[in-house]
Amino acid sequence: MGIKLGMLLVFFAVMVGIGLYCRKHATDVSGFVLGGRSVGPWLTAFAYGTSYFSAVVFVGYAGQFGWKYGIAATWAGIGNAILGSLLAWVVLGRRTRIMTQHLDSATMPEFFGKRFGSRSLKVAASVIIFIFLIPYTASLYNGLSRLFGMAFDIDYSVCVVVMAVLTGVYVIAGGYMATAINDFIQGIIMIFGIVAVIAAVLNSQGGFLAALEGLAQVSDPEVSAAPGVFASFFGPAPLNLLGVVVLTSLGTWGLPQMVQKFYAIKSEKAIDTGTVISTLFAVIVAGGCYFLGGFGRLFSGQIDIAANGYDSVIPTMLSGLPDVLLAVVVVLVLSASMSTLSSLVLTSSSTLTLDLLKDHVWKDMDQKRQVFVMRCLIVVFIAISVVLAIIQYRSNVTFIAQLMGVSWGALAGAFLAPFLFGLYWKRATKAACWTSFLFSTVFMLAVISPLKSVLPALLQSPINAGAFCMVAGLVIVPLVSLCTAKPDRALVEDAFSCYDEKVLVRQSQALGDK
Repeated sequence: MGIKLGMLLVFFAVMVGIGLYCRKHATDVSGFVLGGRSVGPWLTAFAYGTSYFSAVVFVGYAGQFGWKYGIAATWAGIGNAILGSLLAWVVLGRRTRIMTQHLDSATMPEFFGKRFGSRSLKVAASVIIFIFLIPYTASLYNGLSRLFGMAFDIDYSVCVVVMAVLTGVYVIAGGYMATAINDFIQGIIMIFGIVAVIAAVLNSQGGFLAALEGLAQVSDPEVSAAPGVFASFFGPAPLNLLGVVVLTSLGTWGLPQMVQKFYAIKSEKAIDTGTVISTLFAVIVAGGCYFLGGFGRLFSGQIDIAANGYDSVIPTMLSGLPDVLLAVVVVLVLSASMSTLSSLVLTSSSTLTLDLLKDHVWKDMDQKRQVFVMRCLIVVFIAISVVLAIIQYRSNVTFIAQLMGVSWGALAGAFLAPFLFGLYWKRATKAACWTSFLFSTVFMLAVISPLKSVLPALLQSPINAGAFCMVAGLVIVPLVSLCTAKPDRALVEDAFSCYDEKVLVRQSQALGDK
């Protein structure tokens, strides 16, 4: 217990100390929200990765999909690395940085408003973010309950409040820069932690080959009659696994807290470096999480899924580890949760302040006042998420849990296609954005309503429904754009002129070098 508490105290002290140190970077809106657009590739890549992979992935998704698909669940981690990290940085990184800087937009709703010349579109995007990020924020605490119950004799509510307060302190004090530096430290903890945990768990089963052979002997007639299906390449349900890969990988392309990392990076060269770092981070952390979860059925004698749910899989696998490794696991999950929590509350507060309150509710809000309001809203958002998490834990309110599940799909489904086409295609229209917004949010809400029974069986799962909305948006936006009036030519040419300017600058630099 002394080792565990000691590691936690050191961890918390470092996080808060960095937040107080970074106060000098958070005096204006650009500094507080984007770190002055001068964040290096290592910090940005780790901020992207740690915001991507939270305790929801380590405890929830890894346990659930590892149990369902066996070792094939590792494909989800590979998809996260290739599609969710590598391609996201290659396709979105450079253009996002250039156009958002040109349009002077600090948030995704502000980008939509300026790119498509619509204040109502900006307001609608900010409302969607506010509605769906809050329950997603609350979901971050879920993985902590079982792990803290296993490692400490401390009430879950106390753990949640302590984590929330300490996260709030460093985000409020240092803004994005404090979040980025802490994410870097938390990311290093996550890398070493997941490697150590995998090695320990496999060693407890006699090593990798012995564990794989044991998994091949596991059978579940309710899932599949095929022998060794949980140790197979594609698992018992390849189509459903594909839905998991799409949702958890392609989703990052449309999530505001993820895309915002590209706003803040300092240069195009830094994007190239960040692409490599982010991809390697995802291979180790995401691949490691799902790979570990794939061996969950080896512990089926200790796990009652019907009574305790999928969230009990990973904690049960870890319960027999030495105290030092248990302490590492607790710090690992705290790191994953706090990094994502800080990113979400910063995104929520900046969106509500800059896109809803500023100019619409509070006229002539200067920079100092904007930063103050954002800091106040961070407190509000964290408080709401804590209350929701405790209510769900104590009362088992299923609606909250369901809304958490659809939030990722609704956000990514609504924003992915409009953002992508907004960066690359001059013909994309405001009407197409509205259609994408409405289709995804209404469809995902239908998944948790009585209308769910009307939907095809495959789309009644929030995972598959979210993946469907993202893919559907990529069809809806171009079709609706071609069927509606062309956007204002001057507005479009001004937005895309930033790319032409960058090409000219690079060409002149190349000539100068010669």
